[in-house]
Amino acid sequence: MDIKVLGTGCAKCNELYKRVTEINGELNLEADVKKVEDLRDILAAGVMNTPALVVNGKVKASGKVPDKKALKKYIEEEL
Repeated sequence: MDIKVLGTGCAKCNELYKRVTEINGELNLEADVKKVEDLRDILAAGVMNTPALVVNGKVKASGKVPDKKALKKYIEEEL
């Protein structure tokens, strides 16, 4: 599983990354969690609002930090 947190390093982006890594541990996944901060890469993913969550190439959330329950749902949809 490939999970990316897209954002330029703002507080919300960092919070989303923290929540995603916590969930990765809670679900005992072997997911590759990456933080993408390069604006060109963010735009190439089709994201206009950050932070954004991309799971297996699919944008699951953009422009907000979902709660942990919603994040788990987004990740589990791709298992």
